[in-house]
Amino acid sequence: MTPLEPFETWTREARRQAQWRRLAGRLPALQLNNAFYRRKLDVAGIADTRDLSVFTTKTELSDDAAAHPPFGTNLTYPIEKYVRLHQTSGTTGRPLRILDDAESWEWWRECWQPIYRAAGVSAADRIFFAFSFGPFVGFWSAFAGAERLGAMCLTGGAMTTTERVAAIVATEATVLMCTPTYALRLAEAAREEGIDLARSALRVSIHAGEPGASIPATRDRIEKELGVVTFDHTGATEVGAYGFSCSARDGVHINESEFIAEILDTATGEARDEGEGELVLTNLGRWGMPVIRYRTGDRVNAVRGACSCGRTLVKLAGGIAGRVDDMVTVRGVNVFPSAIEAIVRRFDHVGEYRVALARVREMDELRCTIEAPADVAELVAGAIHRELGIRCAVEAVAPGTLPRFEMKARRFSKTNV
Repeated sequence: MTPLEPFETWTREARRQAQWRRLAGRLPALQLNNAFYRRKLDVAGIADTRDLSVFTTKTELSDDAAAHPPFGTNLTYPIEKYVRLHQTSGTTGRPLRILDDAESWEWWRECWQPIYRAAGVSAADRIFFAFSFGPFVGFWSAFAGAERLGAMCLTGGAMTTTERVAAIVATEATVLMCTPTYALRLAEAAREEGIDLARSALRVSIHAGEPGASIPATRDRIEKELGVVTFDHTGATEVGAYGFSCSARDGVHINESEFIAEILDTATGEARDEGEGELVLTNLGRWGMPVIRYRTGDRVNAVRGACSCGRTLVKLAGGIAGRVDDMVTVRGVNVFPSAIEAIVRRFDHVGEYRVALARVREMDELRCTIEAPADVAELVAGAIHRELGIRCAVEAVAPGTLPRFEMKARRFSKTNV
């Protein structure tokens, strides 16, 4: 077992002192040089992050970039100092362009080290990146972090799924990086080619972009199909690579040496150290384009205390439940899409699936389409009713009917009937 870093076993007081010391040392420069935060920050006389009245939202950043194109005013340095540009996926609005200077990019590389270490990945591994390597930062930062680790980096850019399967086998890759959905797509494509990836050299997979790797049924299927031990990772283009699952694999730890985590009760507006609510993050090493108390929009249940892995870092129990605005209410029952996935993925005969919230005669109804035999559709409908307390019409369709995804899957939709 790899020894833990000192920050991974901080006491609460040591954590808060270290975090505040780093943030407080940079706030005066932000007030002086960063126009976006100059308008928001008033740090006179404060002694803790929670004394800051400021929150930052994606809408604010997006509106600021639109008013001051192309990059907005959240820039601490002259534009000539920035060396990398990435952008968000645009799934929750117009894409945000985010810049990093050389110091910030090195910080990204370092943030990936505890993620790899917790998954048991080392310089001896061969890491296959099943990504297209577009403008999304997650692809590039994971690759840069692996270079920093000293591992062999194998790019799957500009390849078809079938070509990626062949490359994983041919290069004897030991670690796979992709979304949970795409891991299952790789397994599906391998079966079509008569290849059993569970017999390949793969031993670990790390996934992000969706809650799947923290959903036991999805994680179990990936592990069965690929013959790996599967780990979750959380991050955001605006914030950084902040979270990772450990050997307990019952949630995601936040790297509190580089990120301050708070939980916002959206009903009361109170920010706490733990509990259920919206995750709020402050990064502590991306000073060229920082975010202070950033409302991520992710619904979580944060717990504190020692983990069985030995870490005292805050843990998001069960990973990210979903986006705050993804929750739907069906006949008085609150449901996240991840709750549907947790049930559907338990059925081995289900391939891809899709869920729609339909408005029928002023009432909301859930409808699910699955690639499976008709009798399995009945079983899935029964499980959803039994476990979530809602009725869901489940339709079975032939394999290959529903779309496949390389990046974040878009399985949930709202319709009017």
